[in-house]
Amino acid sequence: MPAVEPGPELEIVHLLRAVAVELGLHSARFANRNGMHPTDVRALIALMDARRAGEEMTAGRLGAALGLNSAGTTALLDRLERAGHVRRVRGERDRRKVAVEVDERAVELGWAFFGPLIERSVELLRGYDERQLAAIRDFLGGVREAATGGE
Repeated sequence: MPAVEPGPELEIVHLLRAVAVELGLHSARFANRNGMHPTDVRALIALMDARRAGEEMTAGRLGAALGLNSAGTTALLDRLERAGHVRRVRGERDRRKVAVEVDERAVELGWAFFGPLIERSVELLRGYDERQLAAIRDFLGGVREAATGGE
């Protein structure tokens, strides 16, 4: 097993790991307080990301993004729909398809919990210049790509 030399790079990698753990715990607290499974939270995040990107999200696409089979995706969506967090609607581009949309109440619920963390993160980032922000974006994008296996 190749050893990575201790240094500032490894210190940053360990800090990133600690941040990922804390964010996971924060997300789990949100799920617990709102009677959700952690996968429910991941689904809502995927739906909000798709909406922000202007992309339509089908059940199949959501299931693939979350690593769920068809039955698991259906159970997830049924659960989220019963809770009022999502709704199934006819696709805008292809009316034969069913798209999944996140309900505004779910967005508001998420913002009430995650908003302070998001606002603090944005505040921290405002302390960096454009070159530093580009480096941060490049690093995080590269780590994300490495974590997904380059997908």
